[in-house]
Amino acid sequence: MDIKSIGVVGSGQMGRGIAQVAAFSGFEVVMYDLNQESLDFGMDFIKNQLVRGVKKEKWDQNTADETFTRIQPSSKIESMAKCDLIIEAATENKEIKFKIFEDLDAIAKPEAILATNTSSISITEIASKTKRADKVAGMHFMNPVPVMKLVEGISGLETSEETFAAVQAASEKMGKVFVKAKDMPGFAVNRILMPMINEAVYTLHEGIASVEDIDAAMKLGTNQPMGPLTLADFIGLDTCLAIMEVLHEGLADTKYRPCPLLRQYVQAGRLGKKVGRGFYKYE
Repeated sequence: MDIKSIGVVGSGQMGRGIAQVAAFSGFEVVMYDLNQESLDFGMDFIKNQLVRGVKKEKWDQNTADETFTRIQPSSKIESMAKCDLIIEAATENKEIKFKIFEDLDAIAKPEAILATNTSSISITEIASKTKRADKVAGMHFMNPVPVMKLVEGISGLETSEETFAAVQAASEKMGKVFVKAKDMPGFAVNRILMPMINEAVYTLHEGIASVEDIDAAMKLGTNQPMGPLTLADFIGLDTCLAIMEVLHEGLADTKYRPCPLLRQYVQAGRLGKKVGRGFYKYE
């Protein structure tokens, strides 16, 4: 399938990043969000990112203008009815995603591919909420989308080879490196990453080392560009907890049990950088 237009569900951190990269790569983009305030913020954020790119001489003003005009914001899901590929980038919550895919299946054209940016939820289960399971796949972008080069592709039980090939082609047109993972809890990236972050939280919880020393140890001792607790703040502690719960439930192994301190931080509203407080404080 020759994908020319892409719909993005959600204008948050991931959705607006996907929309920006897709538009920059020449796709016509519809960015949908039920919340008009969030949609306006998302469009302003993209505009500011494009302006910053011009100032840093990453691209010229004409490229920035063309990219921005290719993004159509909408608060109505029906606006994506003619999109060739629709990428859901809503919060990491099963029930929310299931409802979105039921709605998308009802309004999208029959040949449209429905993809999810989920970082851990079963593609097969999401696809089962539609009548086009063969046209549903996982496209797990990394955060921040304009910077990170990876897209983790996940094929559900019913995903056709044609669908997966089209998703890979679209990812590569966006300048991403496409890796394939099985539809198992956490896929590949978060199956490895989240237990490491969770163990870092346990290390803090048990008083083995401080926040700063845990991050310094992993940065300087293992050559990671960012400490695990800083990374957790950047991802969002609520997202980290949700993924650990999926791993714990799906694999039924106690080694994936979310750290009580991680759960407590989420309960307290310390969700990370996006709210100004996580393991660190942010202005």
